[in-house]
Amino acid sequence: MAEREGAMVKKGHDEGLKMAIGLLGEFELPLGLLPLQDVVEVGFVQATGYMWIVQKKKVEHSFKLISKLVSYDTEITGHIQKKRIKKLKGVKAKELMLWPPVSEITAEDSPTGKIHFKSLAGITKSFPVEAFAAGQ
Repeated sequence: MAEREGAMVKKGHDEGLKMAIGLLGEFELPLGLLPLQDVVEVGFVQATGYMWIVQKKKVEHSFKLISKLVSYDTEITGHIQKKRIKKLKGVKAKELMLWPPVSEITAEDSPTGKIHFKSLAGITKSFPVEAFAAGQ
């Protein structure tokens, strides 16, 4: 794929997870935002900000501080930039009985410390950034 040209790629769980967490840190996003398991590959194109993550199976994670269940598909893609991931694919958050896809994530600077999730349907939800700290 042309969008993956010139990418830095890490294969295997340990190297891939380290790279994914490194990208979150580099772009000032909460380190627990992507609770990944059995990572196969992580790639990042510095020139465009395009990133992808492949894991062996879909992961559902419950963020306990905000009582929110989030589903991470076997492949997650998006364009990462400072405090934001745009054109996100492969992430869904449970709302009542529905699973709308999350298309964009934006983190605010302190003191508010909020993180905003936008779905393709135009729904935006905001939560405290601490809910997505590593280990949550």
